[in-house]
Formats: sequence, C-alpha cells, structure tokens
Amino acid sequence: MAGRAVLVTGGAGFIGSHLVDALVAAGARVRVLDDFSSGRRENLAAAGTRVEVVEGDVCDERALDHALAGADTVMHLATRCVRLSLSDPEDVHRVNSHGTLRVLLAARRHGARRVVYVSSSEVYGSGVKVPMTEDHPLEPTTVYGATKLAGELYTQAMTRSFGLPTIVVRPFNTYGPRAHFEGVYGEVIPRFTVRLLNGRRPVIFGDGLQTRDFTYVGDTVRGLVAAVSVREATGRVFNLARGEEVTVRRLAELLAKAIDPTLSPEFTEARPADVRRHWADVSRARAELGFEAPVSIEEGLARYVAWFRETYPDPAACLRDEVVRNW
Repeated sequence: MAGRAVLVTGGAGFIGSHLVDALVAAGARVRVLDDFSSGRRENLAAAGTRVEVVEGDVCDERALDHALAGADTVMHLATRCVRLSLSDPEDVHRVNSHGTLRVLLAARRHGARRVVYVSSSEVYGSGVKVPMTEDHPLEPTTVYGATKLAGELYTQAMTRSFGLPTIVVRPFNTYGPRAHFEGVYGEVIPRFTVRLLNGRRPVIFGDGLQTRDFTYVGDTVRGLVAAVSVREATGRVFNLARGEEVTVRRLAELLAKAIDPTLSPEFTEARPADVRRHWADVSRARAELGFEAPVSIEEGLARYVAWFRETYPDPAACLRDEVVRNW
C-alpha cells in the first residue's frame, strides 16, 4: 500500500476511520470523502494531518471530482444504515444505490486502477444454507439490503461493461471502538453496553435467538486491506467475518458477564424485516486473500468494553438521548 493514493468514502465513520488508520500506517496517501451525517471528525484524530478530508456527498459530482483527483484506488464505504431504511427508504436508496453508481462513474472518469465496493451481509437476507458462501441466495429483507445489492450489481456491471477493476466485499456484523450507540445508527453491542453500564437491562427485539456473525473491526479492516492489495482478487466477491454464529441472547449474556451479571435481558417486539440467521463461510477469503479473523467474541467484547469505559467515563451521558425503538 505504500505510496498509493487512496480515496475512502465514508472514511470518518466507524469502519471507515479504522480503515483510514490502517492505510496511513501502511504508507498510503489517504483522502476521505464524508458528509458527516454519521461520521465524526474525531474518528480521524489518530491519522491527523496525514489524511486529507473532503466534506461532501457521494451524489455530488463536484465533490467526487475533487475527492478523486489523483487517486488510483477507491474504497467505497459511504452508506446509510439498515434501520434508516425503515423510516427513510428514499434517502437510503439515494445514497446507497445512486451514490454508488456516481462513485463508480467518477472512478472510471478519473482512471482509478481499483475500486473496492464494501457491501453487506444484508444482501443475503436470512441464511437458508449455513455457513453462507458467496453463492448463497441473495434475498434481502430490507430496502437497505436491496440498495447494497444494487450497488454490487452496478459494481460488477462497470467491470463487465467498461473494464473498471472492482472487488465486492460483504462484511458481516462488525463491532468495536467507535461504533455508534446513538439514534438510528446505534448498533446492538454499543446499545447493550450503554444500558448495562447504567444499571439497566439490555433490550432484545424478538426472542433473541436470531444469530449474527459478529466480527471485530480490526479483523474486518485487515480483510479490506487484503482485498485491495491482492491483484488476483479483481472481479471477485468475498465474505469477511469471524465465521462464528452467535445468538443475540448469548451476546447479551456475555456483555452482562463483563459488566453486571445481575442484569438479564428484557424482550420486546421484533424489528421489522430482521434477518433470522447469519453465519459466514469465509473459506474463499481465506484461500484467496489470506484472510483470518482471530479475535473471538469474548476477547472482542472485552476489548470494546475496556475502550468504552475509558472513552466515556460518564456512561449516564450516553443514555440521555436513548430511543429504545431506533428505527
């Protein structure tokens, strides 16, 4: 990666900012394009002056031309989240589908040598054959999942039609430092953590037997860097995950054990269109990218809770704007 000029869209977000840190550490020249609707400038503090920041929308052609000037590699992470697609599906379509096409067209216009499209495990819908390979049926249950799948199809079509070198990666549920706990972007692990640190029971939507393949952010980022580094990966699709199925109920138990074992979860109605089962087969990424995700759910949660305690010494402040039903 040393010396490469890399544009990271959504680079001030949770996963994006960790990717920026890894690229800077590897010697890349990094530029970030972010509209800061969910990303934070403080997420880029570690990279400091070694990263250039362009504030703008991926649907804005001027912003894209500015951000792509001189870039040879594009890593496209900018997105609107799954819960937002339940309340504002049109904006999710605008950013995730139309925005992805805009990024791809701009990358072609500027002669990018490689584009990595960061999709989502949500393109699969619920697992019907597990562990789920990249050839698993694609049956998204939400507008978010459908827009991420549309982005995949645009990405692959740009390769077939115009020879744009692209790669599609499908991260499963990524967690770790900088993950959102607030509002519509709040994810399950940060939300459980905030409630437990405040002496409140974590709230599970549904029966808690739905499963996810929780993957520590450092492992996800290593997979992203591998995808952009391996020339033979062009045109391929890869799952990035720990490769371990964990129920949401077990997740709540593990976090309670780490914070306050007396707090058992409470249950409420299921979230609309929630997938029932996710468990990734990562053998393709292992064989072709050398990918491994060594951080277990127990170790990853311990790291996350330690980071959270240090970063937010007053957890009560994190609970002030909580909305339990955040969609």
